[in-house]
Amino acid sequence: MPDLTLAQDADADAVLSSNPLALLIGMLLDQQFPMERAFASPAMLTERLGGPLTAAGVAEYDTEALVAAFTGPPALHRYPRSMAERVQALCRTIVADWGGEVERLWTDAADGRTVLANLQSLPGFGKQKAQIFTALLGKQCDVRPEGWREAAGSYGDDGSRRSIADVVDPVTLGEVREFKQAQKKAAKAAKADAPS
Repeated sequence: MPDLTLAQDADADAVLSSNPLALLIGMLLDQQFPMERAFASPAMLTERLGGPLTAAGVAEYDTEALVAAFTGPPALHRYPRSMAERVQALCRTIVADWGGEVERLWTDAADGRTVLANLQSLPGFGKQKAQIFTALLGKQCDVRPEGWREAAGSYGDDGSRRSIADVVDPVTLGEVREFKQAQKKAAKAAKADAPS
């Protein structure tokens, strides 16, 4: 995997770059929480659990101890309990359906549509999150099966600044954040203008 800069922290990004499960967990945590902090959390979790994250290790970990690890301080997410439980459910699914090997979600896939479907089968991965992760794999991890851009939707667009898939430095992080804020503002305005 290439050198990612999603967390904007060298140590945290090194964990993401070397461990596909850490990257997938970062994507899971990227909701209602600052992007770079969500992607820094797998490195803190690695430290708190005392070794590299594995699907089997997290799946079998005592749930209350995992919640405590998420709670911190600092907390690994705005909702530490629910996210700890969701991460554990994710890891249990990877063990049950993918033999504990995260990479099989994309290496076993014949095309982009299958990568997207595999991701959507995971707990906590709706269509949008699965599309963003498909775009991240294609744009930054050289995982480019046929049709990956189409499967990723607008997140796969070349040169876009829509999601974490487009973050390669502090400037692009700022651009993606601006895009997301503009989207929220537009959605809020549309809601306010809608007839009641």
